[in-house]
Amino acid sequence: MKGIILAGGSGTRLSPSTDSINKHLLAVFDKPMIYYPLSILMLAGIKEVMIISTPEDKPRFEKLLGDGSSLGITLTYRVQTEPNGIPEAFIIGEDFIGNDDVTLILGDNIFYGQGFTNLLRKAINHHEHATIFGYRVKDPRRFGVVEFDSNQKVVSLEEKPDDPKSDFAVTGLYIYDHKVVDIAKRLNFSQRGELEITDVNKEYLKRNKMHVQLLGRGFAWLDAGTHDALFEAAEFVKNIQQRQGFKLACLEEIAFYLGYITKEELREKGEAMKKTDYGQYLLEIAQRKHTQQYWDSIDQNPILGLVQND
Repeated sequence: MKGIILAGGSGTRLSPSTDSINKHLLAVFDKPMIYYPLSILMLAGIKEVMIISTPEDKPRFEKLLGDGSSLGITLTYRVQTEPNGIPEAFIIGEDFIGNDDVTLILGDNIFYGQGFTNLLRKAINHHEHATIFGYRVKDPRRFGVVEFDSNQKVVSLEEKPDDPKSDFAVTGLYIYDHKVVDIAKRLNFSQRGELEITDVNKEYLKRNKMHVQLLGRGFAWLDAGTHDALFEAAEFVKNIQQRQGFKLACLEEIAFYLGYITKEELREKGEAMKKTDYGQYLLEIAQRKHTQQYWDSIDQNPILGLVQND
């Protein structure tokens, strides 16, 4: 399984904050926005990740995250010259995907919830063709909406319908087989001038190869793509971290607990940032005598309250 983070786009909804920088490099409380989707892919067990950004911002992502070796993963970078829609990520990443399945996550999406890693890993392990994630929302008319039967088999998909057939929106997290590349190549541009991910999903539905995984009441799905949403996401992260004492989307912590980096490497990273709360947090983890038992004692995952492995 390969992973793709789509972190391109023009960021117009966050202007003027994004007039000189990619929105995915903006801070969501105490860390860059890109940390959150990357943490999800890491927790899912995906070690090969491609980040797609704009030509101007690609060097900034490379400076921030490097080649991923410091986290025990492999990061590569590609450019999306124009905001032509989500499916273009598969065309850009054709050589990267090859014959592997791929999980794509939008760079401004944040997921939180008890058991989410376990749910995601099971979805990946049992995945065959296409899996989307449905989340109940108050106003589904603002989203792509999925209708499904009692077996969570998708019945219909609609983009921002006037009369929604369900209350479940399609989130910015998708799992596909490698055939998604050919499907994306055959799409036509919509009236918005973009390739639409809903059209990709409809093609899988037409082939009877689409499954929906529902996220229940215990999950939070945040889209930090507007000023209000970005502020709310920062408040959410701040409150969770201050109340629980654990950091969300701490990449070094995830890498350490998954065995990708050593305790000494973790300590070095903490020393490099020791003047910050983030660095002190890494040093605190590195100083614990029984770190793995500590991980297991808090529902097997201190980062998102999730399960480490199936």
